[in-house]
Amino acid sequence: MIRTADLFQQTSKVLTVTELTRSIRGVLETKFRAVWVQGEISNYKLHPSGHQYFTLKDQRTQIACVIWRDTIAPPRQPLVDGSQVQVYGTVTVFETRGQYQLNVQILQPRGVGLFQAKFEALKRKLASES
Repeated sequence: MIRTADLFQQTSKVLTVTELTRSIRGVLETKFRAVWVQGEISNYKLHPSGHQYFTLKDQRTQIACVIWRDTIAPPRQPLVDGSQVQVYGTVTVFETRGQYQLNVQILQPRGVGLFQAKFEALKRKLASES
């Protein structure tokens, strides 16, 4: 059994939150320089600044995504929740919140996502029952 005093002796330095977050950022951004990821858009917002924010999710997990206004122009038809897409981008850590996100550089539509299709089917079923 490890005693509490032993745990303190094993740590050579106590990190600040900023130091730990920067270390995590360095590891993530080095390991995952640029990746293709597919999923379904959720919580899409076109910010007045021109930046686009959304969550990309699959059946089990989600990741925050951002498209900076100078990277990709807003699409002619706005992105909508439930759209299935493939994105290419870089993984980074937003240090202020200690959250990782995907900075999207390419976005390719892939149709309606599974979650949105199920939601629409449920709406139709409930409407037919009333």
